[in-house]
Amino acid sequence: MATLPLLCLGAYLLGGVPFGLLLSKGARGVDPRGVGSGNIGAANVFRSIHPVLGLSTLLCDIAKGWLPAWAAAHLSLPPWAVVLVALGAFLGHLFPPYLGFRGGKGVATGAGLFAALVPEAVLGSLLAFLLGTTLTGYVSVGSMTAAICLPGLVFSLMGLHPFTGLAVICAVAVIWRHRENIARLSQGTERRWRG
Repeated sequence: MATLPLLCLGAYLLGGVPFGLLLSKGARGVDPRGVGSGNIGAANVFRSIHPVLGLSTLLCDIAKGWLPAWAAAHLSLPPWAVVLVALGAFLGHLFPPYLGFRGGKGVATGAGLFAALVPEAVLGSLLAFLLGTTLTGYVSVGSMTAAICLPGLVFSLMGLHPFTGLAVICAVAVIWRHRENIARLSQGTERRWRG
């Protein structure tokens, strides 16, 4: 347990790596913060720069959540300690030290955490994402729908468990990071995924 602070720090630093920015700048010389929605996440990179770069960003953002959570879960740490390590990666993505603590919205990285910890819940949230996005045409709606569903799915599988608490924290953070999207949705100016 003496290594827990180091694990949390390592997870935070990994979670903070802005893959969307690195891939976009490296492959196309474009900063995603200056195009589209201005977000460094996969959806903006996909739509505004290149689909392959967007999918690559998605996979990298999932992986940087999955790896620390998976490692912590396989180090025989108690569940609350696993939560702290996983939360480190998640907060790193939201508040990356490399970008002045201004990061992404946490959807893909959060999915990576739970793909390692409670994969069945991620499958349910993925269905919610696809349904929300397909019915409305808005990725933001799909993302928030998935986030809202996640705590209930984790609770149904694990009951009152530290991972359920982590799901609540992640869901609240994802909704909070979508507050500008919510404002645009209410004004009718949100960008649709299609059309």
